Parts: sequence; structure tokens; C-alpha cells
Amino acid sequence: MHILELLAEAYFRCPKRIFQDPYTLNPKIFFQPTFLEAFRAKGKNLVTSIRSIMSEPVPGVYTFNMLNLNFCQKLIHEVKHFEAWARNTDSSILRPNTGNGYGGMKATLDKLMEDYISLISSVLFPDVGGGSLDSHHGYVLQYGRDKVIKEDLHVDDSEVTLHVCLGNQFAGGELLFGGQRCKDHVNGGTHIEKEFDYLLPVGGQAIIHRGCRLYGAKPIKFGHRYNFFMWFKSSAFRELQAHDKGFKDFCDECQSQKIARRNEWVAAKKKVISCLLCLRVALWKFLETNCFCLMLSGVGLVG
Repeated sequence: MHILELLAEAYFRCPKRIFQDPYTLNPKIFFQPTFLEAFRAKGKNLVTSIRSIMSEPVPGVYTFNMLNLNFCQKLIHEVKHFEAWARNTDSSILRPNTGNGYGGMKATLDKLMEDYISLISSVLFPDVGGGSLDSHHGYVLQYGRDKVIKEDLHVDDSEVTLHVCLGNQFAGGELLFGGQRCKDHVNGGTHIEKEFDYLLPVGGQAIIHRGCRLYGAKPIKFGHRYNFFMWFKSSAFRELQAHDKGFKDFCDECQSQKIARRNEWVAAKKKVISCLLCLRVALWKFLETNCFCLMLSGVGLVG
């Protein structure tokens, strides 16, 4: 058994934990009514229904009300309880990613991916795997002035990323979004965003976007914020991506380089055309002058 599974098994035997059955997703407890209502539609109506709960404050970045606020508070208490339990039992909490050490443990969420997020992804992100999502990585991060936060601009190792603000009292911590990056340009390039779009996290509200989207977070001014993250991946999409370089067309850095090469080609072509025109004018003047001189000398050149 994996060390994380052993840790989870030991924690779930703890009698004082809040969730007695963390492996069971109870929609009525977890989700807001508007979110649940959207998934009651069938067939083509489901697409319309899912889109009806979505807002798109930033192109390609969607927000919607998702988690019940009471559930959010319970989850925060569960995370705090887990951290206290880990300290008391000398258990190490592994970092969930390379950016932040304050990770929380979350139960298996296969059903969330299969019954909800895959459907959302098939509607909003058919170009990056759509409904073929088949694995996920979930964690909770705590933000605050007393926490060492490293949320520089980055992209996620995912096809689709879900953020849900769990709430608490805080100010600041806006999310900023830039463009999109392929794997070759994850850590930069010549294309630098001059402007960013900002979103303020709201308790219970989800933000969902492509994992290749460049984003970061501003510092918390006061208070604490807990965020639940999930990275969703598609093995089928990654297999296709490995064999088709056309998938890089979504990358702003690739597009910037393509535009730069095209501009260089256009500039070079204009220079060649300009040189040819100058040569044509010079040749025309040469012929005019020499023909006129020949006529004056009596050679009798006509036309």
C-alpha cells in the first residue's frame, strides 16, 4: 500500500474527524442548488444548462457557484483537524505541488470528475481532452500573511484546473491570468504579457480554466483564505499531443514567434521588392538617356 494510502487509512479511523464517510460524495451536502439543477438536464439540453450557470469574466476562464458554504466551512475545519492530527502523530504532510507547502488532504474525488467536471470540460474545453479526463490530483492550500506563499506566474501540469475558494475572512489574494503556454514555453519566452486580468475569489465559487493558462495570485493583505484545487488530466489527449505538433497553436509564445517570423519574412520581401523597383527605375532612366543620346548622334534609333 502507498504511504499516502496508509496515512489516509490511519486518519480516517480517527473518531473526531468531521466527515465520517469521506469517500462518498453527497451532492445535496456538497453542492449549491443551482449547480445541481444544471446537471438534471438530459441530451442537448445539458450543454445549454451547463453554460447557463457559467460566467466568463476573462476569455477562457469560467466561474460558477459550486460548493455549499456550510460544506466549505466543514472542509476548512477538517483540514485544520488533519493538520493537528498530523502534528500530534508525527506524520509528514507531503507538499501537493512545487509552489506551496501548506497542503491539505482530500478524499478520493473520482465521482466528482466523472459525473460533473468531465461534463463541464466536454462543453467548455473540447480542445484539451474534453470529456476524456481520466485522472486527477486534489489538494487544499492555505493563504495568509503568516504563510510563506509562492504563487508566481505558472501553468499547471493538467488539461483542466479547478479552483474553489472555501472562504474565511480575508482581503487581497486576487488571481491574475495571462496567456497560454505549451510545454516548451512553460517558464517564459520572448512574449511577455503587458496586461493581466484579475479575479477576486469568492467563497463557494469555482474558477475553471485550461491547465496551460498562465496564472498567479497576489499576496493576502490580511486574514486567511483556503482554496481547494484539482488538476484533471487526460491520457488520451496527451497521447495525441505527443504525436501532433499542431496542438502548440494554442500557445501565445508560439503564436508570438510565428508572427515575428512572418513579420521578418514580410519585411525581407518588401526590401527585395523595393530593391527591384529601384533597379527598374535606374534601368529605365539609363535606357531613356542612352536612347536620347543615340538619336541626337544620328543613329536613328526609333521607339
